Amino acid sequence: MNYGKYKYEMEKKAKEAKKKQHTVEIKEIKIRYKIDVHDYNVRIKNIKKFIASGDKVKIVIMLRGREMQHTELAFDLANRFIKDLEGEPINIEKKPSMEGRNLIIILAPGN
Repeated sequence: MNYGKYKYEMEKKAKEAKKKQHTVEIKEIKIRYKIDVHDYNVRIKNIKKFIASGDKVKIVIMLRGREMQHTELAFDLANRFIKDLEGEPINIEKKPSMEGRNLIIILAPGN
């Protein structure tokens, strides 16, 4: 057997396998806790679309200035996201937690 031909075939198979694999991306959604109803519904729709395509979703709730005194409102919004996405096949990879001035949740596709 010709080694050059064998090596070419192996590279071709590796290239095909790489083409078919899906890399998991982290999609980020940035919002503030003073979000309107329609904007909230659009974000929910986008999260469902990202989860359905197999990507992780990072929800960042930004707090600015005096909003830092109202972190409980940001946590309420985060819990509302989780409650509204209950019917979807998601795993909560990282529960809502503060990182500096931002509240962060990471959701992953579940089974």
